[in-house]
Amino acid sequence: MDTAVDFITDVNDRFWYAVIALLIGSGLYYTIRSRFIQIRLVPDMFRSITEKAEDLPDGQKGISAFRAFSISAASRVGTGNVAGVAIAISLGGPGAVFWMWVMALIGASTAFVESTLAQLYKVRDKGAFRGGPAYYMQYGLGKRWMGMVFAVIITITYGFVFNAVQTNSIVDAVASSVGEKTTTLQVVLGVVVSVLVAAVIFGGVRRISGVSQVVVPVMAGAYLVIGLIVVILNIGEVPGMFRLVFENAFGLEEVAGGGIGAAFMNGIRRGLFSNEAGMGSAPNAGATAAVTHPVKQGLVQSLGVYFDTWLVCSITAFIILLSDPVFGSGIDGAALTQNALAMQLGDWTVHFLAVLIFFLAFTSVIGNYYYSESNMEFLTGSRRVLPYLRSLVVVCVFLGAVGSVPLVWALADLAMGVMATVNLIALIPLSGIAYAMFHNYTAQRKQGRDPVFRRGDVPGVRGIQEWGDDDATLTAPPR
Repeated sequence: MDTAVDFITDVNDRFWYAVIALLIGSGLYYTIRSRFIQIRLVPDMFRSITEKAEDLPDGQKGISAFRAFSISAASRVGTGNVAGVAIAISLGGPGAVFWMWVMALIGASTAFVESTLAQLYKVRDKGAFRGGPAYYMQYGLGKRWMGMVFAVIITITYGFVFNAVQTNSIVDAVASSVGEKTTTLQVVLGVVVSVLVAAVIFGGVRRISGVSQVVVPVMAGAYLVIGLIVVILNIGEVPGMFRLVFENAFGLEEVAGGGIGAAFMNGIRRGLFSNEAGMGSAPNAGATAAVTHPVKQGLVQSLGVYFDTWLVCSITAFIILLSDPVFGSGIDGAALTQNALAMQLGDWTVHFLAVLIFFLAFTSVIGNYYYSESNMEFLTGSRRVLPYLRSLVVVCVFLGAVGSVPLVWALADLAMGVMATVNLIALIPLSGIAYAMFHNYTAQRKQGRDPVFRRGDVPGVRGIQEWGDDDATLTAPPR
């Protein structure tokens, strides 16, 4: 097992230099080209997320921007925010937090591009819409083969590997709560989570979004309140904490093994695992929304990156750093966060965090599953395979509970890097279309109108499947 972990880690260490160069390079390009759209249009982000869903042509109520946001948030806000941040700090020191913040700012522009394109090239699903990178690769680039490659990768990554990570972290957190990790505990938790997941994912996208829009805000809100209490109790230490983050980020104070290099690499990796900007995952959720203009959902998904990293991940970092941890002590992952919280507010928080991680990881699993479902339909064009996919996902959820923590995280890193690479390569030639959509959106906003997109608004764009030609018909009639 150790040999496998070492080999995959070795591959990751080399491969991720290329992934990071692509992430940062493309993100900076989108940021400069749009003149910092991710900062300038923050008010529009909040306006878009509160809009009601448009009715579908068959009379059904579409999925709202907020519900689509909830699906992506369900996948984003999970163990990456609690265990992933702790691992980044353990391996890279406090400076890793700074690089997570930076990548969120840069990544928000990439999130805008990919989710705008996902909306533009979405297709009709049973009572809703579906779409994502596989769809804009086929309809936008005209490369179905590339879409198929991506669909296979995301199905494996999210349906199987990432879901194993989530249940693995549930076991880790519950073990810290009860004081011991045993085979019986792993098996029991694996069975419980598997049964709960099966009950939701066999109900389709509407049940997934319905569960997510309730559980995610409640649990994330509770976590933010707890974190804010910790910050208030240690308000005098906050300036020193920020100073430590910045100094370690630039190698001025090395408090973890690899100095600035370790801080940079771990901050980028864990930040991407958490906020998913550029990976091509969130666009699958963004495509489900029934909105009047594709740019609106692009802005909503940019806001999701901020929510995930600048709020939830930052709270975890503050909890850990304000407890003055001893780096390299052997405690990492969810256990490090639990121990830090217990030092601040008492032992009861160990149990509270175990419950929190359980629910956040559970919603991440069902959000992850939806990504694999959407892409499996792209691959096969049929819903008949979905029961088999759902069964395999449930099996992987169980296996994650009994698997090795280092191996599961190493596989997650590798899968995440491959997926991001394929998506980012596809985005480069399509980004011009996303910005043409943005110019159409801003032109309407300057006229004081609520932006509505019509198929012919951006000349020369081919492959649009579901947008109509006039204001009265936002989507094409069912085929």
